[in-house]
Amino acid sequence: MIVKKLKFENFRNLSNSEIYPCEKVNVIYGDNAQGKTNLLEAIWLFCGGHSFRGAKENELINFEDNFFRLFMDFNSFERDQNAEITFSQNKKKIKLNSVEKNSSSYLTEVFSCVVFSPENMTLVKRGPSLRRKFLDGAITQQRIRYAAALSKYNQIINQRNALLKDIYKHKELKDTLPIWDDSLAVTGAIILKERLQYIKELKVYAQKFHDDISCNKEKLDIEYISNAGVTEEDNIEVITEKLRQAYEKSRKDDYHTGYTNIGPHRDDMDIRINGISAKTFGSQGQQRSAVLSLKLAQAEMLFIKNGEKPVILLDDVLSELDPKRQDFLLNKVDSYQVFVTCCEESNKEQLKSGKVFYINNGEVR
Repeated sequence: MIVKKLKFENFRNLSNSEIYPCEKVNVIYGDNAQGKTNLLEAIWLFCGGHSFRGAKENELINFEDNFFRLFMDFNSFERDQNAEITFSQNKKKIKLNSVEKNSSSYLTEVFSCVVFSPENMTLVKRGPSLRRKFLDGAITQQRIRYAAALSKYNQIINQRNALLKDIYKHKELKDTLPIWDDSLAVTGAIILKERLQYIKELKVYAQKFHDDISCNKEKLDIEYISNAGVTEEDNIEVITEKLRQAYEKSRKDDYHTGYTNIGPHRDDMDIRINGISAKTFGSQGQQRSAVLSLKLAQAEMLFIKNGEKPVILLDDVLSELDPKRQDFLLNKVDSYQVFVTCCEESNKEQLKSGKVFYINNGEVR
């Protein structure tokens, strides 16, 4: 996939304008708080989702206006295409190839990105929720049905947790808990099977990228940690039964805490370098290299799944890496179209082939 033109109007602090990126590496250079990340955010919205920074859509409108409009010319699936996003009066309108669509999901079928932001840098050293978020987001990009299963699972968890709190006052409600457990087990099994399969494939590509980044000095390994004892070899029926038994055994603890202690929503992903925990013993450089390998592996898997290489967005991550790793991102990932933001002038000077955009107070040139 190649972004050929991006036009923005009343978006964040960006001055109304348009840019024409190159097909390889595009460096967006400038001081902090000038609008570099806003430019990446505009591209990301064409993936059909929300802001990768968690902003609401009405927060994306320039302070002095009441709407924003984004337009993009791009090439995917061997054809030139265009898309438009307009947000006004709490309503979003989508056009794909000049035809109005009733859902952003149409965009996901023709355009995809992988974003690598400072928050991702903490994926290894922070808690399990961030690793589950990465995993769920990556799988959803490949398999739309996964998002539906995850949504259903979270709804059941919320209902079961509400019931656990009510049981404290109404003991007779205990008899209804097995019904919720059965529903959780069935839906949770779908989630676990998808996660285990994804990690099995992700590990292969992440290890390859990590070999390149570390010059074959480090070996990366990834393992899914299921608190219900589910393994990669288990089929969907076995996983369902293991979850059902786990929920039953955990009921006493659940009554005490008032929430569900076991299940996919409490699982983790163990990341190891040279056989030891990257979270506990890895240096900052090793942790960042592991995250970089995971994100590049995510992009590679999207390419294999869709037959199109996603656009890679690198937001303010170069300063967190040593010169060799910076050089890898700027000059060795040239089979993808890359957009990378940076503040240091030395970073843009490292670029051997590509295009540099300078941004100052929202004006891009």
